Amino acid sequence: MEMQSARSLAATPFYAEQADECALFAQAHAARLPLLIKGPTGCGKTRLVEHMAARLGRPLITVSCHDDLSAADLVGRHLISGGDTRWCDGPLTRAVREGAICYLDEVVEARKDTTVVLHPLADDRRMLPLERTGELIPAAPGFMLVISYNPGYQNLLKGLKPSTRQRFVALGLAYPAPEVERGIVAAESGCTAETAARLVHLAEALRRLTEQDLEESASTRLLVMAARLAVAGMPLQRAAEAAIVDALTDDPETVAALHEVLAAVLGP
Repeated sequence: MEMQSARSLAATPFYAEQADECALFAQAHAARLPLLIKGPTGCGKTRLVEHMAARLGRPLITVSCHDDLSAADLVGRHLISGGDTRWCDGPLTRAVREGAICYLDEVVEARKDTTVVLHPLADDRRMLPLERTGELIPAAPGFMLVISYNPGYQNLLKGLKPSTRQRFVALGLAYPAPEVERGIVAAESGCTAETAARLVHLAEALRRLTEQDLEESASTRLLVMAARLAVAGMPLQRAAEAAIVDALTDDPETVAALHEVLAAVLGP
């Protein structure tokens, strides 16, 4: 978990807008509405939140959700210190008190009891009940709840209940259009326009594969990593092997198929 202070517009993290997602984010914040961002891994969900927090001048508290994350991890718990028991706020409670943007990344990975805690914050009440202390904390001005998940990972055991989903304004992100993605890769890595174009062309070819059993395809994040290796002096094909192809799967047959695509696009 990390907390990021509000930054000036000059230090706003780079984000290449795909459509109207920045306007939607800003309007949801102004209307005091929670936001659900869904999209594949590495498509820019987290960067969008960082970018908009800076633009809106709000502190950002980010929680990377995982299987062991409980409601107490978000809200807080009593701790023993020096023989005394004291209450320690969790990241969600801090965000509510401070008027920060609280971003729960990959929320469906957390334990089921966490989403119930969000309900009174994600409707007109905008309250956080602390059962263990008896407090009922109203959300401070500027507070916004943002959650994200990857629909490609959803299954019967990991999904948002309708009672949770329907409390949020939804924003869907996909991988950027080629011309936008080329600009992102070049800006984030410092590579040439030609290198960015070749990597995006490779990503397009890999994303068209349907017969391979891949949980995820080549993300923009992986393209940036490959470009950075190339800028550091690694041959482009080797950089793409290490950062893209070999990162996508461990299955030998699938790796071989992806390497064939790599060789066809970038050359032997």
